[in-house]
Amino acid sequence: MCKMKNRIYVLALLVMTCVMGLQAQSSRLSKEEFRQHQQKFITERAQLSSEEARQFFPLYFELQDKKQECNRAAWQKQRKGKDEKTTEEEYAQIVEDVIQARIDVDRMELEYVRKYKRFLSAEKIYLIQKAEMRFHRELLKDIRSPKQGKNKR
Repeated sequence: MCKMKNRIYVLALLVMTCVMGLQAQSSRLSKEEFRQHQQKFITERAQLSSEEARQFFPLYFELQDKKQECNRAAWQKQRKGKDEKTTEEEYAQIVEDVIQARIDVDRMELEYVRKYKRFLSAEKIYLIQKAEMRFHRELLKDIRSPKQGKNKR
C-alpha cells in the first residue's frame, strides 16, 4: 500500500514537472503565473495563514526547482535509450540512473518535510500534500479539456 502511494506520488511529481515545462513553454502561463496559481490553490486548500505561506512557499518552490532538475537529468538519460546503438550495459545504467533519480527526489522530499516541520504542524503538511495532489489532478483535467479548464479559472 505504501509503495503504491509512493508510486502515485512520484508519478504526480513527474507529471507536475512535465506540466510545468509545458506551461512555461506555452503562451498561456509563465512559470511565475503557474506558481502563483499553485500557491493560491494550496494556500486556500490547506488553509495556510499568511505567515505560514510566507515561510512555506520559498522552500516549496526551491524544492520544486531541485526536483525538476533531477527529473530533467533522468529524462535526458532515458532518451539515450532511444538510440539503436545502446548496449545492454548502457540500458542497465539508464535503468539504475532513473531509479536513483526517484530515490533522490524522495530524499529531497523528506529533507524538506523536516524543514517544514519547524514551522508547520504535521496536519498542515498533510493538507498541503493533499492540496498539491488535487492541484495536479485538476491541472490534468484542464489539459484534457482546455475549453472547460478556462471556465474554472
